[in-house]
Amino acid sequence: MMYQTIKVRMQEPICFIQFNRPEANNTINGLLIEECHRVIDLCRKSVNIIVLEGLPEVFCFGADFHDMHANNSGKQLKDQSPEPMYDLWLELSQGPFITIAHVRGRVNAGGVGFVAGSDIVIADQTAQFSLSELLFGLFPACVLPFLIRRIGFQKAHYLTLITQPISVKQAYDWGLVDAYDDRSEFLLRKHLLRLRNLSKTAIMRYKRYMNELNDLLIISKNLAIKANREIFADPNNIEGIYRFIETGQFPWEDR
Repeated sequence: MMYQTIKVRMQEPICFIQFNRPEANNTINGLLIEECHRVIDLCRKSVNIIVLEGLPEVFCFGADFHDMHANNSGKQLKDQSPEPMYDLWLELSQGPFITIAHVRGRVNAGGVGFVAGSDIVIADQTAQFSLSELLFGLFPACVLPFLIRRIGFQKAHYLTLITQPISVKQAYDWGLVDAYDDRSEFLLRKHLLRLRNLSKTAIMRYKRYMNELNDLLIISKNLAIKANREIFADPNNIEGIYRFIETGQFPWEDR
């Protein structure tokens, strides 16, 4: 199949999904979410491992503000439900396969959702992670349940408030990254050689059990979606995003 926002390579029992929007800094739009859902649906029966990758300089940089600006007018966004995005991360976390995020370069905002939703995170020395939403009056409502499950409440709280990137070493110390190395491709291959020996049935049963042990993602879904809708319905937030797109000026720069 041909895709516009991702590249897909099957090497059974492994599926490689690469975010491929270099012109948009590998940001997330509706089509990327839709295409990822489509691929993951195809993976449910026969794929044991899904590997998520970005570009060398940027893994994924969050929501595509330019796309929002281009497809909306005034201070009102069209109703774009965050539920498909949340469900995509939920599928990565709970689906009958092992998900690996192979991270190089920058990860921001919604990109952290893909990382935190993965079972295993492998990175190279260039990887850095940030949540910049509060700079625009937003907050990472849908990312936070996944991030809290992975690194704990206070570290997720701090990363949200500080809005600055953390290094791969700090992300490793916090538990956001499981392993990192200058040669992350070699590290990924080592993991895949081991993981591909696991049976589909064993993976499915184990993932189901682990998700029953910790149901934070399910019980948080409605609250996360409600909060996301509220912050994107605020015309002041939308005005700040549009001004940034049109002039490069951040919301606080007129204070």
